[in-house]
Amino acid sequence: MEKIAVVGAGSWGTALAMVLADNHHEVRLWGNRQEQIEEINTYHTNERYLPNIKLPEGVKAYISLEEALDGVENVLLVVPTKAIRDVLAEVCKIAKQPLTIIHASKGIEPGTSKRITEMIAEEMPEHLLNDIVVLSGPSHAEEVALRHPTTVTSASSNVKAAEKVQDLFMNAYFRVYTNPDVTGVELGGALKNIIALCAGITDGLGYGDNAKAALITRGLAEITRLGRAMGANPLTFAGLTGMGDLIVTCTSVHSRNWRAGNMLGKGHSLEEVLESMGMVVEGVRTTKAAYHLAKEIGVEMPITSALYGVLFEGKDTKDAVDYLMGRIRRHEVEDIEIF
Repeated sequence: MEKIAVVGAGSWGTALAMVLADNHHEVRLWGNRQEQIEEINTYHTNERYLPNIKLPEGVKAYISLEEALDGVENVLLVVPTKAIRDVLAEVCKIAKQPLTIIHASKGIEPGTSKRITEMIAEEMPEHLLNDIVVLSGPSHAEEVALRHPTTVTSASSNVKAAEKVQDLFMNAYFRVYTNPDVTGVELGGALKNIIALCAGITDGLGYGDNAKAALITRGLAEITRLGRAMGANPLTFAGLTGMGDLIVTCTSVHSRNWRAGNMLGKGHSLEEVLESMGMVVEGVRTTKAAYHLAKEIGVEMPITSALYGVLFEGKDTKDAVDYLMGRIRRHEVEDIEIF
């Protein structure tokens, strides 16, 4: 049994805390809202994020980050990308021993175009950092909380660290593979949110399955192009954190990125969408970051560019689709360049 601090009490952090508690670990779930912490500890529920779900009694919630971190060596970081640096700054003030940081967030930082492991490495001094591990894959929190079969990937440049995280989480309903390609795993998890927003838009426009199938396939092509340019293994994008995560996020009403795109396709403004969601839509920030990153390194990402125009330049969603359909002719396999 291990002591594990789960930093972030949203839907995904809570669901992963349930997995760890089912595996008989001592789970300390940290959140910054007192009423939420009291609800979890008193009623074993987190109704705002996982309605109608009973949490294991092994999940104990904390409002004090210092108490949550006391005596732990493994920290599971599950907060929005925009909060990661601030949260880690607080962790560094408190930590008394080296930590393994496991992150289950998905995004790229606008302005710096940093992946989350790069942000962690910048914020955590060497004497406080053992390893960084990414936990990612096709996994809706709502289904994990119901203990439906789910499969994800544990990625680290240190194979032993990836295998340790694999052992922490793996059980009868939550299967974990390992992968040394941290760059590919993180990019797949982040960039699929862009395509999911677009999938929601096409559904909102009423374009049907043909359009969505094309979008997912061509979306994978441009994710792979950017990944190759950044040194990722292209085969990673054919796996759980690439195609797997892309499918689940583009086709499910559980996906907040799909839901946000669906509202955009039905004519709502971005401001209206974000206000109504009540939770972070990572794909919006990731679109901005990926658009500028692709420009910087000279990678063509037409779907991302079209979505950037809709989100940040006021372009009409239907005009964006017309732009994509009217591009010059290309050879498909040469354009994908997976192998």
